[in-house]
Amino acid sequence: MARFSPPRTSGFAALAIMAALALWLGYGKEEEKPSPAPPQSGKAAPKASPPKRNASAERGFDYYVLSLSWSPSYCQSEEGAGNRQQCATHRDLSLVVHGFWPQHENGYPEFCESREPERVPDDLARRQLDLLPAVGLVGHQWRKHGTCSGLSQRAYFDKLRAAYNRVKLPAELKSADRQKTLDTARISAALIAANPGLRDSAIDITCNGARLDEIRICMTKDLSFRDCAGSGRRVCRRDRLVLPAAP
Repeated sequence: MARFSPPRTSGFAALAIMAALALWLGYGKEEEKPSPAPPQSGKAAPKASPPKRNASAERGFDYYVLSLSWSPSYCQSEEGAGNRQQCATHRDLSLVVHGFWPQHENGYPEFCESREPERVPDDLARRQLDLLPAVGLVGHQWRKHGTCSGLSQRAYFDKLRAAYNRVKLPAELKSADRQKTLDTARISAALIAANPGLRDSAIDITCNGARLDEIRICMTKDLSFRDCAGSGRRVCRRDRLVLPAAP
């Protein structure tokens, strides 16, 4: 009797069966890429705001002093006698800006390193002459004090102007058409009455002999009034002061 033998599978057929089995088991699937992790907060990260250039630059000091000089007193001094630009050309000035000074709580910085040039360009300097009445004074204030603000030249003088415009001058201090004698306390009181938020502790009044020399007003970096501080304060001890007339 003949023996039964199962049919033989060719090699090609065997490979086809193995390939089909592999596909069925998933071995032929493409490797999946992991999904990116979601932000930790569950929300898209907010875009960073651009830095406020001027605010971030004003570092290394605590506050500002706006110094206003009674121009006729300066012009009658030995120093002012030779300043023809202020004392001959601008004869009718009363209070002018002497400076805008970065201050520490004690002491002050001066002649700081800056990426800005030391020299103030003529066009920029001349635009300040309605406040600082001599080109030489503009350049000196920038080199000694403005370089310590951290601001560019243009931004520093813009801020100086904003500080000056922040202060309202009472009638007694707007004109130098005639000589006046005022109580020192009255000068402070008139400034306080004209400027809401200004206090006596934010005002320094200096004198040269019996004459009013300067009125200094202390301000924060955002130009709010604040108390003056430190050992650099100069306060006139005279009860009454002469405000000379313009020459």
